[in-house]
Amino acid sequence: MLLSLADHTLPTDPADLFGREAPLVLEIGHGNGSFLQHLAETHPEWNLLGVETSLGSVSRTFRRLRTAGHPHVRLYRGSGRFVVRNLLPPASLHRVYVNFPDPWHKQRHQDRRLLQRQFFQVLATRLTPGGSLWLTTDHPGYFRFAVAEAGHSGCFAITTNAEPPAAALRTKYARRWITQGKPIHHARFECTRTPEAAFPPTLTATDIMHHAILDGAVPAVDSFEKQVYPFAGGHVILLEAATTVTGEAVLFLARVEEADLIQELLVEVRTHEQGVYVGIKPFAEPLSTPGTKAAVRYVTEWLQQQGLTLTKRSF
Repeated sequence: MLLSLADHTLPTDPADLFGREAPLVLEIGHGNGSFLQHLAETHPEWNLLGVETSLGSVSRTFRRLRTAGHPHVRLYRGSGRFVVRNLLPPASLHRVYVNFPDPWHKQRHQDRRLLQRQFFQVLATRLTPGGSLWLTTDHPGYFRFAVAEAGHSGCFAITTNAEPPAAALRTKYARRWITQGKPIHHARFECTRTPEAAFPPTLTATDIMHHAILDGAVPAVDSFEKQVYPFAGGHVILLEAATTVTGEAVLFLARVEEADLIQELLVEVRTHEQGVYVGIKPFAEPLSTPGTKAAVRYVTEWLQQQGLTLTKRSF
């Protein structure tokens, strides 16, 4: 049920994700999974993909849906933008639901809003003919913003007076806002035109797990301060480093941010028959990208600053 990007190409055929051909429906920001469960129960003929950035929400949804036993639901922890542009091929998506998205109230944060002109344009290339996005929100400012951005995209017919799905009004956030007397706004955006731009994936993944070999000894790490390294397309943040209990290796916790993909991974430094090995541990099955390559490179450079000598590399 939980998608691991390392197991798939970018983009990937949805039939490979689900083991069957069926209309693909995406919910971005599924929260505790109650609406996604409703879709699974009422539309067994759909393949359902839920996307959420919160680890806690993904965990709760996983437990809910595993208990209910819905074989045609998949969950991905990460960015909806990343999924639409990088994971899904053109004309593969039947419908998208966005229920009560984060409105990013402050003006300086509004570029973080999901439903912007370019997102609508990319989405138009991924939707099947007549495919649509359904938005339900309590925030009038976000509602007006999304309607305007969809209009500017030139790809959608917009209906703003439709009733929201009844199940969307039974979610945790909907019940909270209804109790507070807030009006609920709903719009449906039906794709009517595919833009000329193809909007190919912004991220290239490889099967190569980058590594390096150095001459010297694995250094002991007693303390480590966070370090940030830019690379073309993103940043590598080395958050922590520590020597393992056995003293035979050092593990670096790295956060890699690139093209709407955020991965946390472990870079391992350990003794190897050829010297000191630096590479990505398979923990959490990270996707091999330019960012993971950069993480290995920066740890290698850190080791060189400690006096080790680079003899071999694959980055």
